[in-house]
Amino acid sequence: MIKAFKYRLYPNTAQVRELEIMLETHRRLYNECLAQRKERYETAQESVKYTQQSAWFKSARGANDWYARLNFSSAQATMRRLDKAFQAFFRRIKTGDKPGYPRFKARGRFDSWTYPAHGDGARLLDGKLRLQHIGVVRVRQHRPAQGTIKTVQIKIEAGKWFVIASCEIGDAPPPRTEDTAVGIDIGLEHFLSTDQGEQVDNPRYQKEALRRLRVVGRAVSRKKKGSRNRGKAVSKLRSIHARVSNKRRDHHHKVARDFVSRYAFIAAESLTVKNMVRNRRLSRSISDAGWSQFLNILRAKAESAGSVFVEVPPQGTSQACSGCGAVVRKALSVRQHRCPECGLSLQRDVNAARNILARGQARMEPVWLNVAH
Repeated sequence: MIKAFKYRLYPNTAQVRELEIMLETHRRLYNECLAQRKERYETAQESVKYTQQSAWFKSARGANDWYARLNFSSAQATMRRLDKAFQAFFRRIKTGDKPGYPRFKARGRFDSWTYPAHGDGARLLDGKLRLQHIGVVRVRQHRPAQGTIKTVQIKIEAGKWFVIASCEIGDAPPPRTEDTAVGIDIGLEHFLSTDQGEQVDNPRYQKEALRRLRVVGRAVSRKKKGSRNRGKAVSKLRSIHARVSNKRRDHHHKVARDFVSRYAFIAAESLTVKNMVRNRRLSRSISDAGWSQFLNILRAKAESAGSVFVEVPPQGTSQACSGCGAVVRKALSVRQHRCPECGLSLQRDVNAARNILARGQARMEPVWLNVAH
């Protein structure tokens, strides 16, 4: 299992300048490699491979002082990052999706670089991070990193620097033996509802900050592009967005940890959020809830705790009666489920959560039978 640990960096003024130079050099390397691939294809209808660009960079370091200051492995990671973008581009073409050709990265659109091997250009110590050509940077290591550090990533978010250490923590723990199960229905009226009637409120962090976002957004639009005042306004806007994102992520982690600690079996809906946000009336609320992020966090925490996490198709979970299975058609505005067949009456999302749990358990029965035999 791989687990990432994110820590805040506190560089001094000189180190901030060197970090910014390092980030800018990686950005320019990415763009130059993209330009090479684009030009080669347009002129000769040929593709440029990662191995060719890695060999080119080895010789380019001798003529470019900025490239010479880059750690060679981290530069290779930046070129591999571009190579993965092209692989994803070709894969989307084959599957018939929107291609999305890799773009040149403008300032503010390239926010990180990676050291593929811990100790090669970057070494995380107790409360300190040693970076090649930058020195020892102070780290707020609020908890120790577990396992063996494999890769180190340096990232800037809203003017703040972070280090992300990806660690190998060994095999996943064995499945838990407790007979505790829960079905989860994710929604907007409540962030989630369980089959037992428990409901978690939807905090709506973006809605809380919407007035400030609009005020600062208008301030950005009034500033002249490229001016220092516009840069200050953009930084303020980014800090508001970052705070909203951090509060949402913190809420997701706390809710997921609570459920994983209580239940050995968790069933949830398999949602296609990118299609759901096309609803112009609900797109902002769906994005504010952050369903995809929550499900990813819940899945990761369940795996690390030995809990079983199952996703089931969401079709019909709100319309079917969890008591008798009859289909009771109702609009989205109808929040109460009332079955004319068996007389069951309960909150709509709780009814859906019971159906989700039943589907999850039915999906896992063949696996349990195979294990038993």
